[in-house]
Amino acid sequence: MRRLPMLLIALGLALGLTSGAGTGVARASAPGDTAPAPIDVIEIVGLLDRVQADFVTEAMTKSERGGAQALVIQIDSSGGVLSRAELDVLTFRISHARVPVAVWVGPSGSRAVGQGFEIVTAAPISGIAARGRVGPRGATVSAADALEHRLIELSSPTLGDFIVELDEREVAGTTLETADIIREPGEDPRRRPTVDVRFAKLGLVPRLLHTAASPSVALLLLAAGLALIVLEFYTAGIGVAAATAATCLVLASYGLGSLPVRPWAVALILLAMFGYGVDVQAGAPRTWTVIGTLALSVGGAGLYKDGISASPLVLVVVVGGVALMMVVGMPAVVRSRFSTATIGREAMIGEEGAALAAVDPEGTVRVRGAAWRARTNRATPIGAGDGIRVVAIDGLLLEVEPLEGGAKDAHH
Repeated sequence: MRRLPMLLIALGLALGLTSGAGTGVARASAPGDTAPAPIDVIEIVGLLDRVQADFVTEAMTKSERGGAQALVIQIDSSGGVLSRAELDVLTFRISHARVPVAVWVGPSGSRAVGQGFEIVTAAPISGIAARGRVGPRGATVSAADALEHRLIELSSPTLGDFIVELDEREVAGTTLETADIIREPGEDPRRRPTVDVRFAKLGLVPRLLHTAASPSVALLLLAAGLALIVLEFYTAGIGVAAATAATCLVLASYGLGSLPVRPWAVALILLAMFGYGVDVQAGAPRTWTVIGTLALSVGGAGLYKDGISASPLVLVVVVGGVALMMVVGMPAVVRSRFSTATIGREAMIGEEGAALAAVDPEGTVRVRGAAWRARTNRATPIGAGDGIRVVAIDGLLLEVEPLEGGAKDAHH
């Protein structure tokens, strides 16, 4: 009988230890004591193109494999250039991702228009900052109207607020944990974020391609590349200008290939550069300069369709910059390349030299040891290496005649 109390005490101690161990395990596994999975954040800015679509798809895959509890897409987009099929694939991927996708239109004043708005509506959760606008192209509504008509769920002034407001939301059976409630004496309870945020950005090359596909940048690259070709042509040589022109035109070709472009507008821009080239060779701005400026203005303004356009400021910079380069800069460059440093070129009339290349009716000659652009009468073509005589000067051009068979006294 004496052993019975001892057995009861031992049994009680054992039950007490087991109960304490069980309580300790429950506390350790409680949600509040376990760090929540991280939130991934990416950003879409500008037109939605293939580069950004691939970026979003890759981000969803990485979030699914990397243990994120949600992927947040911050968006500020005025539309997109994806085909209907490409956009449908992307929106389906967003709405059926294994990790919840939330889209925030921000920061303040941002937009989600056209294809950007379809990204918003495809996501299970959406939010918007103040002064934002969303909707199909040509029919956008303010942030207040979007919230009232339930186009957007949450009003979130900052990205941090949006992440906090994701807390305890259930998406496809997953309850998000992004914040804790803080209760301090004398203050109302408030939430604070408790989740790690992982930001991801486009790589260097994709970012470069996305920038090149911007309407304003593509126009700038096209105009710069063509203008540099004209510069290289009249400075006679393959150098920095040629390499820069090639780079600009390659990037411009990629950008224009990604955008809805009007072929006739591209043709006008090419005509503009041809017109400028004609007057550069003539040595002074004339009719072709006016034609080139008008063609560049109309071609640049009408280059894109489907509601896409370059910035008006960029258009002014392109037209004004190219015209200034062709009217002021190019003659100075050509003069330094094809003239001597001697003051008073009129004194060269009567000078003799030799043709560096055939002059028929235009070509290049050497006079006083320097190369000059030259022109002769069509009736008296001059072969390479033949002797010439300067009979007049027209702008940057020397008017010449052959030493033998020319009208020597025509200008005396």
